[in-house]
Amino acid sequence: MSGHSDYDEHHDEDYDAPAGMGAPSAIKIVISGGFGVGKTTFIGSISEIEPLTTEAAMTEHSVGVDDASLLDSKHTTTVALDFGRITLDPTLILYLFGTPGQDRFDFLWDDLTDGALGAVIIADTRRIEDCYPVLEYFESHGTPFLVAVNDFDGADIFDLDEVREALGVRPSVPVLYCDARRRDSVKEILAALIEQVLLQRQAGTPV
Repeated sequence: MSGHSDYDEHHDEDYDAPAGMGAPSAIKIVISGGFGVGKTTFIGSISEIEPLTTEAAMTEHSVGVDDASLLDSKHTTTVALDFGRITLDPTLILYLFGTPGQDRFDFLWDDLTDGALGAVIIADTRRIEDCYPVLEYFESHGTPFLVAVNDFDGADIFDLDEVREALGVRPSVPVLYCDARRRDSVKEILAALIEQVLLQRQAGTPV
Protein backbone atom coordinates (compact mmCIF):
# COMPACT_ATOMS: atom_id res chain seq x y z
CA MET A 1 0.00 0.00 0.00
CA SER A 2 1.44 3.34 -0.98
CA GLY A 3 1.91 5.61 1.99
CA HIS A 4 -0.30 6.39 4.95
CA SER A 5 -2.99 9.04 4.86
CA ASP A 6 -3.81 11.14 7.90
CA TYR A 7 -6.18 9.39 10.23
CA ASP A 8 -7.06 9.29 13.90
CA GLU A 9 -4.21 7.40 15.51
CA HIS A 10 -5.87 7.34 18.93
CA HIS A 11 -6.55 3.79 20.03
CA ASP A 12 -9.17 2.87 22.57
CA GLU A 13 -7.96 2.79 26.16
CA ASP A 14 -7.97 -0.53 27.96
CA TYR A 15 -11.12 -1.08 29.95
CA ASP A 16 -11.43 -2.51 33.45
CA ALA A 17 -14.70 -4.35 33.95
CA PRO A 18 -16.68 -3.12 36.96
CA ALA A 19 -16.47 -5.23 40.08
CA GLY A 20 -18.84 -8.18 40.00
CA MET A 21 -19.23 -8.11 36.21
CA GLY A 22 -16.82 -10.98 35.67
CA ALA A 23 -14.38 -11.52 32.86
CA PRO A 24 -15.31 -9.93 29.51
CA SER A 25 -16.42 -12.13 26.62
CA ALA A 26 -13.91 -12.64 23.83
CA ILE A 27 -14.71 -12.86 20.11
CA LYS A 28 -12.22 -14.08 17.54
CA ILE A 29 -12.25 -12.46 14.09
CA VAL A 30 -10.02 -13.57 11.22
CA ILE A 31 -8.60 -11.05 8.75
CA SER A 32 -7.65 -12.79 5.52
CA GLY A 33 -6.88 -12.21 1.87
CA GLY A 34 -4.14 -12.61 -0.68
CA PHE A 35 -0.54 -11.45 -0.53
CA GLY A 36 -0.09 -7.72 0.12
CA VAL A 37 -3.79 -6.77 0.30
CA GLY A 38 -3.45 -4.84 3.58
CA LYS A 39 -4.17 -7.32 6.36
CA THR A 40 -1.35 -6.11 8.61
CA THR A 41 -2.33 -2.49 8.00
CA PHE A 42 -6.00 -3.28 8.75
CA ILE A 43 -5.18 -4.78 12.15
CA GLY A 44 -2.64 -2.09 13.00
CA SER A 45 -5.17 0.67 12.30
CA ILE A 46 -7.66 -0.56 14.90
CA SER A 47 -5.72 -2.48 17.55
CA GLU A 48 -5.61 -0.84 20.98
CA ILE A 49 -2.37 -2.69 21.72
CA GLU A 50 0.83 -2.76 19.74
CA PRO A 51 -0.05 -5.41 17.14
CA LEU A 52 1.89 -8.65 17.20
CA THR A 53 3.22 -9.27 13.72
CA THR A 54 5.42 -11.97 12.21
CA GLU A 55 6.70 -9.95 9.30
CA ALA A 56 9.89 -11.16 7.63
CA ALA A 57 11.95 -9.39 5.02
CA MET A 58 11.28 -10.53 1.48
CA THR A 59 14.39 -12.18 0.08
CA GLU A 60 15.52 -13.66 -3.19
CA HIS A 61 13.69 -16.85 -2.16
CA SER A 62 10.37 -15.08 -2.75
CA VAL A 63 11.25 -13.96 -6.27
CA GLY A 64 8.93 -15.68 -8.71
CA VAL A 65 6.76 -16.87 -5.80
CA ASP A 66 5.34 -13.67 -4.28
CA ASP A 67 4.17 -11.21 -6.94
CA ALA A 68 5.04 -7.76 -5.61
CA SER A 69 5.00 -6.05 -9.02
CA LEU A 70 2.13 -3.77 -7.97
CA LEU A 71 3.45 -3.22 -4.46
CA ASP A 72 6.44 -0.91 -4.74
CA SER A 73 6.69 -0.35 -0.97
CA LYS A 74 6.23 -4.03 -0.04
CA HIS A 75 9.48 -5.27 1.49
CA THR A 76 8.17 -7.61 4.19
CA THR A 77 5.60 -10.37 4.34
CA THR A 78 3.61 -12.08 7.11
CA VAL A 79 4.91 -15.60 7.64
CA ALA A 80 2.69 -16.78 10.52
CA LEU A 81 0.06 -14.36 11.80
CA ASP A 82 -0.83 -10.83 12.81
CA PHE A 83 -2.65 -10.26 16.09
CA GLY A 84 -4.50 -7.30 17.54
CA ARG A 85 -7.17 -6.49 20.11
CA ILE A 86 -10.00 -3.99 20.44
CA THR A 87 -12.29 -3.53 23.43
CA LEU A 88 -15.83 -2.72 22.31
CA ASP A 89 -17.13 -2.23 25.85
CA PRO A 90 -16.26 -3.56 29.34
CA THR A 91 -17.97 -6.87 28.54
CA LEU A 92 -16.76 -7.55 24.99
CA ILE A 93 -13.30 -7.81 23.44
CA LEU A 94 -12.46 -8.57 19.81
CA TYR A 95 -9.28 -10.50 19.03
CA LEU A 96 -8.11 -10.08 15.45
CA PHE A 97 -6.00 -12.77 13.78
CA GLY A 98 -4.46 -12.05 10.38
CA THR A 99 -3.60 -14.98 8.13
CA PRO A 100 -0.50 -15.14 5.93
CA GLY A 101 -1.37 -14.44 2.31
CA GLN A 102 0.74 -16.99 0.49
CA ASP A 103 -0.44 -20.50 -0.38
CA ARG A 104 2.72 -22.04 1.07
CA PHE A 105 1.61 -20.94 4.55
CA ASP A 106 -1.96 -22.24 4.26
CA PHE A 107 -1.21 -25.07 6.72
CA LEU A 108 -1.53 -22.40 9.44
CA TRP A 109 -5.04 -21.36 8.46
CA ASP A 110 -6.97 -24.11 10.23
CA ASP A 111 -5.47 -23.17 13.60
CA LEU A 112 -5.96 -19.45 13.02
CA THR A 113 -9.61 -19.81 12.00
CA ASP A 114 -10.59 -22.41 14.62
CA GLY A 115 -13.32 -20.92 16.83
CA ALA A 116 -13.63 -17.69 14.82
CA LEU A 117 -16.98 -15.90 14.80
CA GLY A 118 -16.38 -14.70 11.26
CA ALA A 119 -13.84 -13.41 8.76
CA VAL A 120 -13.03 -10.26 6.84
CA ILE A 121 -11.63 -11.07 3.38
CA ILE A 122 -9.68 -8.11 2.03
CA ALA A 123 -9.61 -7.72 -1.75
CA ASP A 124 -7.34 -5.75 -4.06
CA THR A 125 -9.16 -5.09 -7.35
CA ARG A 126 -5.82 -4.99 -9.20
CA ARG A 127 -5.31 -8.67 -8.28
CA ILE A 128 -8.86 -9.91 -7.81
CA GLU A 129 -7.90 -13.50 -8.63
CA ASP A 130 -5.94 -13.69 -5.36
CA CYS A 131 -9.29 -13.78 -3.55
CA TYR A 132 -10.53 -17.00 -5.14
CA PRO A 133 -8.69 -19.53 -2.95
CA VAL A 134 -9.45 -17.48 0.16
CA LEU A 135 -13.18 -17.37 -0.63
CA GLU A 136 -13.18 -21.08 -1.37
CA TYR A 137 -11.53 -21.81 1.97
CA PHE A 138 -14.05 -19.90 4.10
CA GLU A 139 -17.04 -21.06 2.08
CA SER A 140 -15.97 -24.70 2.44
CA HIS A 141 -15.54 -24.26 6.21
CA GLY A 142 -18.91 -22.53 6.63
CA THR A 143 -17.34 -19.45 8.24
CA PRO A 144 -19.43 -16.26 7.93
CA PHE A 145 -17.49 -13.58 6.07
CA LEU A 146 -17.70 -10.32 4.19
CA VAL A 147 -15.48 -8.87 1.49
CA ALA A 148 -13.70 -5.57 2.15
CA VAL A 149 -12.44 -3.94 -1.07
CA ASN A 150 -9.31 -2.08 0.01
CA ASP A 151 -8.69 1.42 -1.32
CA PHE A 152 -5.23 1.56 -2.90
CA ASP A 153 -3.87 4.83 -4.25
CA GLY A 154 -4.05 4.83 -8.02
CA ALA A 155 -6.24 1.72 -8.27
CA ASP A 156 -9.31 1.79 -10.51
CA ILE A 157 -12.61 2.18 -8.68
CA PHE A 158 -15.20 -0.44 -9.59
CA ASP A 159 -18.86 -0.63 -8.72
CA LEU A 160 -19.35 -3.07 -5.86
CA ASP A 161 -21.81 -5.10 -7.94
CA GLU A 162 -19.03 -5.57 -10.50
CA VAL A 163 -16.67 -6.75 -7.76
CA ARG A 164 -19.32 -9.14 -6.46
CA GLU A 165 -19.84 -10.58 -9.93
CA ALA A 166 -16.09 -10.95 -10.49
CA LEU A 167 -15.72 -12.81 -7.19
CA GLY A 168 -18.88 -14.88 -7.63
CA VAL A 169 -20.05 -14.39 -4.05
CA ARG A 170 -23.66 -14.84 -2.99
CA PRO A 171 -25.98 -11.80 -2.69
CA SER A 172 -26.18 -12.41 1.07
CA VAL A 173 -22.44 -11.77 1.50
CA PRO A 174 -21.67 -8.06 2.09
CA VAL A 175 -19.15 -6.49 -0.29
CA LEU A 176 -17.97 -3.13 1.06
CA TYR A 177 -15.34 -0.50 0.37
CA CYS A 178 -12.62 -0.12 2.99
CA ASP A 179 -9.50 1.94 3.58
CA ALA A 180 -7.31 -0.27 5.77
CA ARG A 181 -5.26 2.79 6.77
CA ARG A 182 -8.21 4.52 8.41
CA ARG A 183 -9.41 3.44 11.82
CA ASP A 184 -12.99 4.61 11.27
CA SER A 185 -13.24 2.60 8.05
CA VAL A 186 -11.91 -0.55 9.74
CA LYS A 187 -14.42 -0.10 12.59
CA GLU A 188 -17.27 0.03 10.07
CA ILE A 189 -16.10 -3.21 8.47
CA LEU A 190 -15.90 -5.04 11.80
CA ALA A 191 -19.34 -3.74 12.82
CA ALA A 192 -20.77 -4.93 9.48
CA LEU A 193 -19.29 -8.40 10.01
CA ILE A 194 -20.81 -8.74 13.48
CA GLU A 195 -24.16 -7.57 12.08
CA GLN A 196 -23.85 -10.18 9.31
CA VAL A 197 -23.25 -12.96 11.86
CA LEU A 198 -26.22 -11.83 13.99
CA LEU A 199 -28.50 -11.77 10.94
CA GLN A 200 -27.45 -15.30 10.02
CA ARG A 201 -28.17 -16.52 13.53
CA GLN A 202 -31.57 -14.85 13.57
CA ALA A 203 -32.34 -16.48 10.24
CA GLY A 204 -31.38 -19.84 11.67
CA THR A 205 -28.38 -20.31 9.38
CA PRO A 206 -25.74 -22.47 11.09
CA VAL A 207 -22.65 -20.48 12.14
